[in-house]
Amino acid sequence: MPLHIANLGSSFSSGPGIPPVADPAASRSGANFASLSAKRIGCRLTDLSVAGSTLLNLLSEPQYAGGKVFAPQVDDLPADADVVLVLSGGNDIGYIGGLFADTLNSWFWGLGSALTSVLAYTQGSKWTWGLDTVELAERYGKALDAIHTKAPNAQVIVVEYFTMLGPDTVPGKSVPFNADRIEYHKGVAARLLDATHKAVEERSSWCTKIGLAAASESHALGSPDPWVWGFNFSFFRAGAAYHPNAEGMKGAAELVHQKLIELGIIKSDS
Repeated sequence: MPLHIANLGSSFSSGPGIPPVADPAASRSGANFASLSAKRIGCRLTDLSVAGSTLLNLLSEPQYAGGKVFAPQVDDLPADADVVLVLSGGNDIGYIGGLFADTLNSWFWGLGSALTSVLAYTQGSKWTWGLDTVELAERYGKALDAIHTKAPNAQVIVVEYFTMLGPDTVPGKSVPFNADRIEYHKGVAARLLDATHKAVEERSSWCTKIGLAAASESHALGSPDPWVWGFNFSFFRAGAAYHPNAEGMKGAAELVHQKLIELGIIKSDS
């Protein structure tokens, strides 16, 4: 039987705005890092990633997206998966939503704050942006445990979020908000990264991580070779603003490939 990879997670995993589109309701690309990795190896892929999902949507809560209801991603996880890729947690603390809010506030006073208030009211537990590191790590851990229970023989590989704001990010140029807000959003990213690490470290016998945050720092907004898109209204409508671009997905796929070699799951010439 060929190697079977499953992919779970949010929009940084699904790849909105990157052609070809594999599932428009999920904003899922056929060229996200999981798809690129599977094609390179020549293995089976079950891609369950959905843009906008939280850890709760992986674990237990169905998700409504694009006119379609998606079951909790773990429910559809194949028990025979050999590898499970997971990238999630950002929507649980409003990481990218916060970037949207500050961007809209910078252009239309108060619009971003109003938008996030509406989302918090209508989406309920999805928008619990006040989670601290411990709470987020616990939520991430519960999702990882559910994955391990459903596919007990799989190697679970947690992929960190792409770095959005790096050393080349210039306030008012790379992003439309000031240096203080850049530092704030870097702090949110650091909290997400810390929680991710805590969740993985407590499950190290069957779970490991890919250091995408550090690898993508020199490819953040404002860099000569960005792996992420900035903001414009065309990207915003497509769900692609402040998200990985095609080059970013290629970079992440290379890291996945190297991790699979490191773990002995594939050979170096795959």
